[in-house]
Amino acid sequence: MSAESEAESEVEPVGNVLPGTLPELLRAELVAFRRDLHMHPELGNQEFRTTAAIKARLEAAGLAPRVLAAGTGLVCDIGPRDPAVPMLALRADIDALPIPDTKSDCAYRSTAPDRAHACGHDVHTTVVLGAGLVLAGLHEQGLLPRAVRLLFQPAEEVLPGGAADAIACGVLDGVGRIIAVHCDPKVDSGRIGLRIGPITSACDRLEVSLDGPGGHTARPHLTTDLVTAAARVATDVPALVSRRMDARSGVSLTWGRIESGHAPNVIPQHAELSGTVRCLDLDAWRQAPDVVHAAIDEVAGLYRAKSVIEYVRGVPPVVNDALVTELLRDAMTARRGPLSVEDTEQSLGGEDFSWYLEHVPGAMARLGVRTPGERTVRDLHQGDFDVDESAITVGVELFTAAALIDGAI
Repeated sequence: MSAESEAESEVEPVGNVLPGTLPELLRAELVAFRRDLHMHPELGNQEFRTTAAIKARLEAAGLAPRVLAAGTGLVCDIGPRDPAVPMLALRADIDALPIPDTKSDCAYRSTAPDRAHACGHDVHTTVVLGAGLVLAGLHEQGLLPRAVRLLFQPAEEVLPGGAADAIACGVLDGVGRIIAVHCDPKVDSGRIGLRIGPITSACDRLEVSLDGPGGHTARPHLTTDLVTAAARVATDVPALVSRRMDARSGVSLTWGRIESGHAPNVIPQHAELSGTVRCLDLDAWRQAPDVVHAAIDEVAGLYRAKSVIEYVRGVPPVVNDALVTELLRDAMTARRGPLSVEDTEQSLGGEDFSWYLEHVPGAMARLGVRTPGERTVRDLHQGDFDVDESAITVGVELFTAAALIDGAI
């Protein structure tokens, strides 16, 4: 029997079950690990405690994690590297959000003021850690067909995302495919959502300053009515952009902040608007800065306001590779059957996992975190966000199955 056929036989399901399921003791440990992260959230590029906790647990398992150059985030390879055989990478993001945890009766609520794991990154981190520990055990038994890389990435929530810095550190060297999960509170725990092609949106940040001479509200005709100018920019520019770009591209300019003035009878000299530009289509994302700039200048000019625009490039859409998406489908089907996979829609949320896919094929799955039967949806980026922790087991077993199946191909 050839080495290749031996590898295939090693990952054949026994009784229709792949090796690499989660032992009960490790399951309980991972829940505790996730709760500890949830209690101690850290913002992007400040995840020192989180990095240390991941590193310590991997080292306790006999692995050799490497902290990234900036001091947060790390990578860890499991199994012997063969330069001729590209690795599968399992990616997690480790940072939290700058919002308060509003869960009132939760023993593991955040202990850090105005910081919370309200996007599920604590779950993503725990899933990749758990998968790594299980795969390390399989490697010791000679059951891991090829090397796998764990990637714990900082600063996903900080545009343009920590993925670009991680890539610059060489985290994709030797990697042929990459996979990830993202918590989805609309999907029941025990299930995942998959989609071939774009699964998230592009997301950029927009900062606009408007300036004029100011004056008395009794004589707006003698000056620049800056409040009116700001209001027209807020309302007219999104409509104008939507008419200058293909409607099928799903371009959405939405303001989150507008500020101007200090007194009711004084026309101010300065106004500011902040918002985001989201696109479902990659080509539209590339066109968006020029179209948005022109629209703002045009509307501001009608009111004699001088505009200064800071258009901050964020992330392109996550575009799932067809073959890697099928790998995730096969892995989930092997663990929990075909009914555990559902089709998912494209989200307008942004994700810097997209930067990895500019270099290697990959796919992201929606990991169901809603308790089956629960009607209340605790949405992402809300202070009361929480998950059904059985999703951790699902994510771990999805990733271990994907590593075994990918290694046998």
